[in-house]
Amino acid sequence: MTPNDQKPSSIDPLGLYVHIPFCTAKCGYCDFNSYAGQEHAIPNYTKTLLKDAALWREAVGDREIETVFFGGGTPSLAPVHEMAEIVDGLRGIFRIRVDAEVSLEANPGSLTTEYLRGLRGIGFNRLSIGVQSFDDEELVSLDRIHTGSQAKEAYAASREAGFENVNLDLIYGLPEQALSKWRENLEQALALGPEHLSLYALTVEEGTPLARDVARGRTVAPDPDMQADHYEWTQGRMAGAGYAHYEISNWARRGRRCRHNLVYWQHREYLGLGAGAHSYLGGTRFGMVLLPSRYGELVNESAAAADGRMRHIASAESIAPETAMADALILGLRLIDGVDMREFARRYGASPDDVYGRVLQEFEGYGILERTATHLRLTKRGLLLSNELFLRLLPEPVEA
Repeated sequence: MTPNDQKPSSIDPLGLYVHIPFCTAKCGYCDFNSYAGQEHAIPNYTKTLLKDAALWREAVGDREIETVFFGGGTPSLAPVHEMAEIVDGLRGIFRIRVDAEVSLEANPGSLTTEYLRGLRGIGFNRLSIGVQSFDDEELVSLDRIHTGSQAKEAYAASREAGFENVNLDLIYGLPEQALSKWRENLEQALALGPEHLSLYALTVEEGTPLARDVARGRTVAPDPDMQADHYEWTQGRMAGAGYAHYEISNWARRGRRCRHNLVYWQHREYLGLGAGAHSYLGGTRFGMVLLPSRYGELVNESAAAADGRMRHIASAESIAPETAMADALILGLRLIDGVDMREFARRYGASPDDVYGRVLQEFEGYGILERTATHLRLTKRGLLLSNELFLRLLPEPVEA
């Protein structure tokens, strides 16, 4: 694949994702592309990111970047001067909007007011803090290296540094976690007053230490019925606290929905930079090589080659129309508002009923889907059973 293969078909703005794959320690439940104990590689990785970005300049063209999201890993491990080099370099390569949402994922144990002020000074305007729990015993069980007190201190530091848009990540439904314990966690988060909360059920991802522990009987798997009870209580409590439920796992104050994640859920295009980063651009979905060292080697080869081939791309798939429609419907149904049926028909030349009518009617009958005058959306029950529907919407695999 070459950059010219990715010439955009529209002038719509893009999201930009930047992956920083370094962590102090790897959590047992995490299946993200991340590596512990390699912070020494950050300076070289910074240069590689900018070299990679420059390779995509022509493919992106004049399209504006409306959101920039630094994820990981633990992006907050990178010193401010490294972050400044990346942000300034990206602004020199792409047309990043003046009002772009620029987000950073961060772990509580590594945050100070001085560091966060430095981030604000170079243009970060949204912070997502991976709290996960305020209970120290639960944090140990999750392999987190911070304490509940440190999480609150990190939040206070974010306010002192001038961040006015802060998200907190929390996990519920841990093995044998009582509803009362989850209530305590959420109440402590609400007492802080963040603009956004991302609340996720613990899942056992294949290949993780947690999955191996469950398989060997060292720990019990999360109870889905218990998780459903936690979720239903959460919905009511968050509404009472004044947060709008806008996506299955996300709540926000007015005007504080995560603009970057909406790029994904609205099936819009984005470019991912970094080891293991994924992109959806020019009708193609593709991902970079996973290992940071190999990513660096191949980016250098791509930059030096005369043929323009992107050697650091590990996988690429041209998205067929039926796959694009399925993706748009599945991602859009994650939003509480659901899918705008007229907009769907405008984009794909067919309505959801034209393509999926039988399945949609079936799940309406089950009480999982419902309609408004303009939208198709999940019911309250459907939010708990969405995966059953999503599996049915996927295109049938093509036999070799």
